[in-house]
Amino acid sequence: MKEYCGVVGVFGHKDASQLAYLGLYALQHRGEESAGIVSFDGKKVYKHKDMGLVGSVFSADTLKKLKGNMAIGHVRYSTTGSSTIKNTQPLLVNHKKGFIAVAHNGNLTNSVELKNELENSGSILQTSMDSELIVHLLVKDQQNNYRDKIVPITERLEGAYSFVLMVNDSIYAIRDPHGFRPLSLGRIGNAYVVASETCAFDLLQAEYIRDIEPGETLIINKNGLTSLKQSKEKRKASCIFEYIYFSRPDSNIFTKNVYLTRKNLGRTLAKEHPVDADMVMPIPDSGTHAALGYAEESKLPIEMAFIRNHYVGRTFIQPSQLIRDFKVRIKLNPIRDVLKDKRVVIVEDSVVRGTTSKGRVRALREAGAKEIHMRVSCPPIISPCFYGIDFPTKKELIAANRNIEEMRQFIGVDSLKFISLDGMLNSMMLPKENFCTACFTGDYPTKICKGSSKKALEAEKCKRIV
Repeated sequence: MKEYCGVVGVFGHKDASQLAYLGLYALQHRGEESAGIVSFDGKKVYKHKDMGLVGSVFSADTLKKLKGNMAIGHVRYSTTGSSTIKNTQPLLVNHKKGFIAVAHNGNLTNSVELKNELENSGSILQTSMDSELIVHLLVKDQQNNYRDKIVPITERLEGAYSFVLMVNDSIYAIRDPHGFRPLSLGRIGNAYVVASETCAFDLLQAEYIRDIEPGETLIINKNGLTSLKQSKEKRKASCIFEYIYFSRPDSNIFTKNVYLTRKNLGRTLAKEHPVDADMVMPIPDSGTHAALGYAEESKLPIEMAFIRNHYVGRTFIQPSQLIRDFKVRIKLNPIRDVLKDKRVVIVEDSVVRGTTSKGRVRALREAGAKEIHMRVSCPPIISPCFYGIDFPTKKELIAANRNIEEMRQFIGVDSLKFISLDGMLNSMMLPKENFCTACFTGDYPTKICKGSSKKALEAEKCKRIV
């Protein structure tokens, strides 16, 4: 399970590209395939991007060449568009009125319709990313003033989008009207910073100001801040998986802290599904904080009985199937002396296909665990996501094709329980109606256009909530 990407923008700082680089470091968990930065010194645009992690894409010499007091950056994992150098971001386009650079987090659900419209009117698309569509829409619009045309253009986009645009001498921070993905504004002295998560502000020692509002376009330039809003408000539908899995625990997203929310989920899970056991253990790292809440509420000791190898990246060369479950074992290794003859509660953040959980449970059995009870801090996932999370198709989701007992048998645990939908929503520190829960219910908060995604045809319910 992977998130689409992370974005950062810096305006008004002499070391803008270096700050963007550090911001991307903090956001590395949101995308590990590629990284890039575009900067501007008032006369010339500079760019550098490549495949790989932030630390390998940029060097000290590279950052020195990215001159200027404004910059935007991007880390990517591909869900729309293949994983190639051509599809790395930020995407930079030069045209007769200047330049546009775009870094995008999300997924447009009407991208096919927009692509057909643009190509029918003569546009030639260079990538397979939906991020390129907004650039063409901006360039083709005949109005000279970007401030006047940006909002009408964003109102044509459907789905999830948190954009950071650099247009000539300004940075535009844009969030879709449902607020699917997080995007926040910070300040370092007289300079402004925009980032997908506030953990980037902590690294940069930036002061958090506020979130970019759903449906807002915030223009940052020498005149300060200008806020524009879309004409029609829509129901909030923030991605609840940002709290469950994706965001760093030290981030505040949608104004609330991720760490505290995950502990709340664990407490609720313990109240709903207690276990007579010897200890609680998390599945590192995203299950750790829910496990802390579970242990506190259930008055059971918590043990870190799985040790994670932090030096395994996505590019690790996997050997043949002769080494069974190697992918699981190289990342997590159980401590036999802690597990032997113990009744264990393992806390997972989610179960997607079930194959990874099955391998982990097998490793715990082999390490001597007497009983294994799995508790999951989100409800069963029954529908794919169209808003920027790489959930599998419906036929690959174990909960869409098996009941709880069948899942328990497949994974190999003594008991398997999921937090309830109401329990999850009540654990949030925000109103429950603020969240998108489509992956648990199949009820999508936007229209899913046929053909907008190869997974769209599997959606059983596609309704627009006005």
